[in-house]
Amino acid sequence: MSIIQRIKNLVIGKSRNPQDSAIFHKISLIAFFAWIGLGADGLSSSCYGPQEAFLALGAHTYLSIFVALGTVLTIFIISNSYSQIVELFPGGGGGYLVASKLLSPTLGMVSGCALLIDYVLTITVSIASGADALFSLLPIQWHAYRLGFAIVVLMALMVLNMRGVKESVLALTPIFIVFLITHIFIIIYAFCKNSSNFGQLSASTAGDLHNTVSQIGIWGTIFLVLKAYSMGAGTYTGIEAVSNGVPVLREPKVQTARHTMRYMAFSLSFVVLGLMVAYLFYNVHIQTGKTLNAILFEQVTSGWGKSGFIFVLIILLSEATLLFVAAQTGFLDGPRVLANMANDRWFPTKFSTLSDRLVTQNGILIMGVLALILMSVTGGSVRFLVVLYSINVFITFCLSQAGMVRHWWQMRSKIKGWFKKLFINGLGLSLSAFILVSMIVMKLNEGGWITLFITGALIAVALLIKRHYYQTAKLLHRLNNLVTVAESAEDTLLNPMSNVAQDIKPDPKAKTAVLLVSGFNGIGLHTLFGIIRLFGGVFKNFVFVQIGIVDAGNFKGRDEVGRVEAEVKTDITRYVKFMNKQGFYAEGIFEVGTDVVEEVSNIAPRVLKRFPNSVFFGGQLIFPQDSFAIRFLHNYTVFAMQKKLYREGIPFVILPIRV
Repeated sequence: MSIIQRIKNLVIGKSRNPQDSAIFHKISLIAFFAWIGLGADGLSSSCYGPQEAFLALGAHTYLSIFVALGTVLTIFIISNSYSQIVELFPGGGGGYLVASKLLSPTLGMVSGCALLIDYVLTITVSIASGADALFSLLPIQWHAYRLGFAIVVLMALMVLNMRGVKESVLALTPIFIVFLITHIFIIIYAFCKNSSNFGQLSASTAGDLHNTVSQIGIWGTIFLVLKAYSMGAGTYTGIEAVSNGVPVLREPKVQTARHTMRYMAFSLSFVVLGLMVAYLFYNVHIQTGKTLNAILFEQVTSGWGKSGFIFVLIILLSEATLLFVAAQTGFLDGPRVLANMANDRWFPTKFSTLSDRLVTQNGILIMGVLALILMSVTGGSVRFLVVLYSINVFITFCLSQAGMVRHWWQMRSKIKGWFKKLFINGLGLSLSAFILVSMIVMKLNEGGWITLFITGALIAVALLIKRHYYQTAKLLHRLNNLVTVAESAEDTLLNPMSNVAQDIKPDPKAKTAVLLVSGFNGIGLHTLFGIIRLFGGVFKNFVFVQIGIVDAGNFKGRDEVGRVEAEVKTDITRYVKFMNKQGFYAEGIFEVGTDVVEEVSNIAPRVLKRFPNSVFFGGQLIFPQDSFAIRFLHNYTVFAMQKKLYREGIPFVILPIRV
């Protein structure tokens, strides 16, 4: 094992076997761990969502009661609507899939692009907010190091996520539990201590409402409350994560997802409502270098002495670290959305591949690098990032809910209780659309245009990539005609003088062509015919090697991996039967894994031991015009395999396939 491989195994861990029957149990999440890994995004938003809504009211702070109640209602409405999405899409019902299936593939792509930007922002805003909470404990002169600290945390989470989903969640479980216990305790303590002040709170709220109406009118008051309500939109952003993360949940997935959604809705509602009421009890106002939560905790524990300082230290550390946990949502779901879109050819297909740790490593790196860039450009400003963050997630919310409303209406004659389901999703659509429009109108000139521009640019890139793959499919149509020819071929196609042998024996000492294929398709057949055409009767034996790739599109359970294995076996068998009809000895070798090059290099010694005079062949598409974009969008694995086998002294010939 090389030094690099040793370091990789130490940092990320050893390879996993996708054919291990227990692998899905080992890496899937029960509801509690899903609540941590996926629900932490929602719960952690209580560290900045209530603050943004509270500050948006200015001097009219008592109106926050209405904002808090509206927020809690919205949490349960959106959670229930997404529970219906999970039931309808038990394999994973995130915004991309829902919009693609129920509206149109193009609108699904728009939803997916918005989600990708949102998950990058999830990582960035969570880590930046966590750094804010942590540095609230430190002197103001230390705040110059806040951005550097946030960048270090982001890079550490990238490495942690490349180890795997369950490992990253298990490592952060104690942090989540400490956050939950300390926040529940401080809220209950604040309420009990101020139990005699609820009457005064009601009177102050009524007075503030009356004064606000007299100052700016009834419509001005409504607008102010709605503005604060929409500014707290970051509170709801984690709800989407559960429906996107269904593939990593333990069976039965739908039930696990519903439990996870329920845990998240109740915990988030309790914390958000509790914090906003506690702000009023303790007359919390913003201070330089501190979050509202930090100020609240210090005031609540002001009479506790040294134990109060220790408690504030623990609760703020738990806030900071939970916000870092919340960044997990971006790392868990962002690469999955990217992989699904890559499978549908909206993005390069290589983004759907898994690493040997069975995670979408390319996606994790992309999300992490983009978050690093965004963190550096914005200086980790939470107030600015929240504006960008909230707009995109509600684009996805609107499209998902619109798709569900359309579905229930179309199925009204076939589904019992359709009106109730339509009403829930319709209510979710109305709230999502209102918040989205409010955020765009009020924050367009304060940075909202940036996220719309970036999302629009990503949509344009996706359309160009899809167009390229479509044009490539048209070019490959001629090659795929060979499949029809091969299926109808008789035993005279390649060797007119041969008779179909019933029991063809191999000649181990004869020249053997080892052909690497990716399925019974035009590319593989074109390469096979090229060998026959160029080398005539040199090769007496033919060995077909195919690697079934386990990517994000089919790594959803042991049955799916078994299906990949069955498809590969069928393809190889078709090649063998086809060559047997031509009078040649042929056999097939196949494996299922995540890395073609690694699997082929393991197979090669076995083939050479059986057939010492073997030459390996592979086909490579050659486009009319070569460019970096072409090389990036298409699989050039054959060159990597050639390089690998050359180092081992194994001859490897690449045959060009012009399209």
